[in-house]
Amino acid sequence: MEKTEIKQNTAEKKKETNKMGTAPVNKLMLSMGVPMIISMVLQAVYNIVDSAFVSNMKDNGETALNALTLAFPVQMLMVAFAIGTGVGVNALISRSLGAKDKEQANRAAGNGLFLCGIIYIVFLLFGLFGADFYVETQTDNALITEMTTSYLRICCTLSFGVIFFGIYEKVLQSTGKSLFSTIAQVSGAVTNMILDPIMIYGWLGCPEMGVKGAAYATVVGQMVSLVVAMILHVTLNKEISNSAKYLKPSVKIIGSIYSIGLPAIIAQALMSFMTYGLNIILGRIDQDAVTAYGLYYKIQQFILFAAFGLRDAITPIVSFNYGMKNQERIKAGIKFGIGYTLMIMFAGCIVLEAIAVPFTGAFGLSGTTEELCISAIRIISVSFMFAGLNISFQGIYQALQSGMESLILSLCRQLIFVLPVAYGLSVAVIGLTSRDASLVWITFPIAEIVTAAIGIIFMRRIYKKKVRVLA
Repeated sequence: MEKTEIKQNTAEKKKETNKMGTAPVNKLMLSMGVPMIISMVLQAVYNIVDSAFVSNMKDNGETALNALTLAFPVQMLMVAFAIGTGVGVNALISRSLGAKDKEQANRAAGNGLFLCGIIYIVFLLFGLFGADFYVETQTDNALITEMTTSYLRICCTLSFGVIFFGIYEKVLQSTGKSLFSTIAQVSGAVTNMILDPIMIYGWLGCPEMGVKGAAYATVVGQMVSLVVAMILHVTLNKEISNSAKYLKPSVKIIGSIYSIGLPAIIAQALMSFMTYGLNIILGRIDQDAVTAYGLYYKIQQFILFAAFGLRDAITPIVSFNYGMKNQERIKAGIKFGIGYTLMIMFAGCIVLEAIAVPFTGAFGLSGTTEELCISAIRIISVSFMFAGLNISFQGIYQALQSGMESLILSLCRQLIFVLPVAYGLSVAVIGLTSRDASLVWITFPIAEIVTAAIGIIFMRRIYKKKVRVLA
């Protein structure tokens, strides 16, 4: 019986190796990339559904949308720590199972859950004691402050759903069950969409809760995703033991998790810091600009997250063939990875430019805010092609063991060339009309173009040192 199982495992491993090392790279990238794209795009659903419903509230809809914008950086930070920790757990479990070290795989999963407990406590305390201060750094409007604080307090104190789901999602993926992690994610997204109008508007006998209803719908959706993922993990992941003894923290295991997961946390957290900084800068001009940018940012995530999903397919394909020292397949991985990413970004740019006016109109914005949102779509979408190039470069750098270059690109496109430029442009438009705030949107094309130039220089140097020498 044991010999039969060994033969089956060997055959499956050989099949996977042949697939990564022999399947046509273009088809392989699509077969791996499409599920990842779907999973990433589903994450963007949470960020836009609440906005769509609260903006159409009969009273203070636009103010509520502004409140969600100010709360958004903290929500992204929660996701950053959850996903980054999950990435480290995923890699350690996969490596341990590959080495037939089931004990270490179990400890990796257990320590991941322990770390999520710590992360949850941090955000719980922030929600209880730090939300007021955080909101007051971005606005002095009493109504916006009250709405943002109440929304953020609910999302933080009940954040265990999104935080622990980050681990269970990656554990399922680490054992080859990524389809089930997507099912769990879809379950939560659908729940959120159903509950939003019920809780926000007071349908079906539910009390009308407004912004608080949006927060409760979000956290309930996250809890549903967590419960579904836990059930699927317990019933299907026979490779991992769920014994409580593996929850005992290990400095060595935690160090291994974060040696891989920390760069992912930093890259994701940069999005949070960038948005927080821009909220403050735009708030100096007009709160309408903050609302417009917040809505645009959530809209563009559908395009950017699709590119992130494909990037997560580029990395293992190029990395596998780099380990095999197969120059031709590495070159094909780079070519198709960049090509497919640019196709996604070009299509996204065309779609957003085409639907800018009708789509923005669906959110019931006032004249100035609507104009600023439309101008953001028109101007920032121009940078999508350069953003796509930068995103694909990051995946390629990681695959070729050039993580520092990948981190530098993240810093450039989300911090170094964004906040200083945006601040300078905001100074230029202060005192002008609110509509002149659209000049600040030029920040993003500038940041992506300059970063792309740096990325090309890095790419040529890395290719020369690590790929060309394989010939």
